[in-house]
Amino acid sequence: MVDRMKAPLQKQRSLNPALLLLWLGLAVWSVLSLMSYSNQPGPAFAAPGKWPAESKLPPPGKTQSLLMFVHPHCSWSKASIGELSSLMTACQGHVDAYVLFFKPAGQPTNWAQTDLWRQAAAIPGVSVMPDEDGCQARLFGAETSGEVLLYGAQGLLRFQGGLTLSRGRVGENPGREALQALIFHQQTQLTQTPVFGCPLSRGNLTSRK
Repeated sequence: MVDRMKAPLQKQRSLNPALLLLWLGLAVWSVLSLMSYSNQPGPAFAAPGKWPAESKLPPPGKTQSLLMFVHPHCSWSKASIGELSSLMTACQGHVDAYVLFFKPAGQPTNWAQTDLWRQAAAIPGVSVMPDEDGCQARLFGAETSGEVLLYGAQGLLRFQGGLTLSRGRVGENPGREALQALIFHQQTQLTQTPVFGCPLSRGNLTSRK
């Protein structure tokens, strides 16, 4: 009778290492998947080389114009707006900056007025406005939240890209450095960087982290 009771216990114990390995494997896979997603940029489409005449935004005059397109419910874009704040601290008065928040047709204005909106509105020298049904984003070819465009004299495109090295990552990055150089008319060979963020055209985001 004792031998019969020992057999199931021995079998259960023999399964424990296998279950532990399976759990560890799933944990490692989850971490690697998250890292891969964090480092996967959004789709890149060429922005118009010259400021679209159809845009409702004022074209660049003597001062260059910087546009950032944001999905108001994309948590990754908090880092992008934080980097914009750092850029504007260094470049205030040298560039006209606009942050356009995607707003689906039929949604009230406060749908777009999230914490990200308030974060952007608090940056000195930045104008914040809703982008009705993403019309301006489509006009400028922006597809990913956090995408930045810089237009200079005669409305010519000077930069297109993002301000973070990966999704949600804050800190020094080539995009911000290149933009600062361009705004101050300094030499830089970098005019395009990847954009890390949520799709702009999605009305409701199923994952915000």
